[in-house]
Amino acid sequence: MTEILVLYYSQSGHVLNMAEQIARGIETVEGCSARLRTVPKISTVCEATEDTIPEQGHLYVSAEDLKECDGLVLGSPTRFGNMAAPLKYFIDSTSDVWLSGSLIGKPAAVFTSTGSLHGGQESTLLSMMLPLMHHGMILMGLPYSESTLMTTTDGGTPYGASHLAGSNNDRSLSENEAKLCRALGQRIALTAKTLIS
Repeated sequence: MTEILVLYYSQSGHVLNMAEQIARGIETVEGCSARLRTVPKISTVCEATEDTIPEQGHLYVSAEDLKECDGLVLGSPTRFGNMAAPLKYFIDSTSDVWLSGSLIGKPAAVFTSTGSLHGGQESTLLSMMLPLMHHGMILMGLPYSESTLMTTTDGGTPYGASHLAGSNNDRSLSENEAKLCRALGQRIALTAKTLIS
């Protein structure tokens, strides 16, 4: 079984919803499965720690999840045009994975959600790509053969899937955004499966 890790941080649930749509896209490819994982919040109090298992939702990611995956899709809300600190904090702890070379040559993609249409979607996606390049991954986006990219008026970029949550975080995934999430998941799964065979 080809397994794709969908790793995300979500504060208001929008990135979580995108991750689940990406997982649906992955699982449309025969012989492929999605492993959904998240990261804990970061506390401003140095002594505070999170439980090792979240109270609800997907499990927290481990270095083993990264080492075992055949592909990776990384997601974060936008924070001033950059990925959120909890995801960056986890990525900064992956030196052992980098030293092992476990991610070299595996396909990767990124996704994000923003409050405004021009709220830094593309710069956030690019910020998530940088550590993946250092890990030696093969970066993939959404090609314009996905015709939705030409007609969407909300989320969707060639750099990866995106979502416009609105200034009050009250916009659900549109059908276009969900479709592009599924397309991204399917694309990574197909590529990972091809690279393995």
